[in-house]
Amino acid sequence: MSEMREKLASRLGFILLSAGCAIGLGNVWRFPYITGQNGGGWFVLVYLVFLALIGLPVLVMEFAMGRASQRSIAKIHAALTPGKKAWRVHGVAGAVGSVILMMFYTTVTGWMAIYLCKTAAGSFAGLGPDEIGAAFGGMVGDPWIQAWAMLGVVLTAVTVCGIGLQNGLERVTKWMMLCLLVLIVVLAGHSVLLDGAGKGLSFYLVPDFARMKAVGVGKVMVEAMNHAFFTLSIGIGAMAIFGSYVGRDHTLLKEGLNVAALDTFVAIVAGLVIIPACFAYGVEPGQGPGLIFVTLPNVFNHMAGGRVWGTLFFLFMCAAALTTVLAVFECILASMRDFTGWSRGRACLVLAVAIPVLSLPCILGFNVWSAFRPFGPGSCVLDLEDFVVSNVLLPLGGLAFALYCCHRYGWGWEKFRAEANTGAGPRIPGGVVRVYCAYVLPALVFALFAIGIFDKFRGSR
Repeated sequence: MSEMREKLASRLGFILLSAGCAIGLGNVWRFPYITGQNGGGWFVLVYLVFLALIGLPVLVMEFAMGRASQRSIAKIHAALTPGKKAWRVHGVAGAVGSVILMMFYTTVTGWMAIYLCKTAAGSFAGLGPDEIGAAFGGMVGDPWIQAWAMLGVVLTAVTVCGIGLQNGLERVTKWMMLCLLVLIVVLAGHSVLLDGAGKGLSFYLVPDFARMKAVGVGKVMVEAMNHAFFTLSIGIGAMAIFGSYVGRDHTLLKEGLNVAALDTFVAIVAGLVIIPACFAYGVEPGQGPGLIFVTLPNVFNHMAGGRVWGTLFFLFMCAAALTTVLAVFECILASMRDFTGWSRGRACLVLAVAIPVLSLPCILGFNVWSAFRPFGPGSCVLDLEDFVVSNVLLPLGGLAFALYCCHRYGWGWEKFRAEANTGAGPRIPGGVVRVYCAYVLPALVFALFAIGIFDKFRGSR
């Protein structure tokens, strides 16, 4: 691109924007129910260990490549190692991964917006569990209401990102993140004070090896490692773009620690919102994806002031989902501009048409195309799209980042380390850390990929 690279106005903007990308439905939807499925306290502890061992190093690598290249994932390898063209496949795969993510994430964000409106309007008041389940089935069975909600999400992203990096994306994300943090603390404070919430707190925060053993130690370890990797939205270059927008005043380990800490804070507090409330009302917290759309609306119906608390909860869910949509939209936008040289406005207009069209298969997969079951009975288009991103592109992308940054046939350890250690703050040492990042980390990430593929096709037979 011929124009000067855009920059964020402040370091706080970088941290909140990067955290906003990481903080999404994986934190506030998936983390509580997989914690419930995996025995509570021990899972949380193991997850935190793997977050430091797997998630943080790859996050720093993405930041370093972005800051050094001043490019999006689409052109990052061409800028850093112009003579090593094979690596550019990773850049293209990352850009494609962001697009596929938006093909279903915008629809699910639309669901959150629909539930926010329905809860605020009192549509679930007085309904029993079966009726609330039927209401969710009716929503996904209606392609029009989903399409309108998805279109609203896309147009919001187009408008915010079209205004500009500083005045649009950075300013809006700052306010959304601050509101999100206030909302989640208020919701958690209310949840932990409910009668009967103490059992939920004990389940969630106190490690009990007997529960871990009952679930299966190996299963808990794999699930914790899996979530620790995926929670930071690493692997498809979404974080690299924000690295290209930040200055060189602070080391990238310091920035990575800040982003990971904020992401983890929201995940842990989201568990404090949901798990004590489930125990207080005799609900199983490990029920899976239906926990948000079927079980919790029923919990709010039995709670004093439930309509207000339910509305605040879905407002929080919308904020969490939308921060990710905005961040990934910016990643796609930057890749398009690096490829084509287009202005921000022109690229936004193209995406305003392309993303809604590409999102239609996900919507139609629940109704018109419901006969298409890619992984057998009960599966749909969304499951296929999620599988491609979560089980293929993210882990293979993370593996590529680790190999590229740590070996001489890529960018190389010394160049990566020099970039990451530029600025004030904690630095990445050499020696044992290099051996870990070059050999152990790729092995762990490849194991995640292999286990994810094996589990998916074993379960779909």
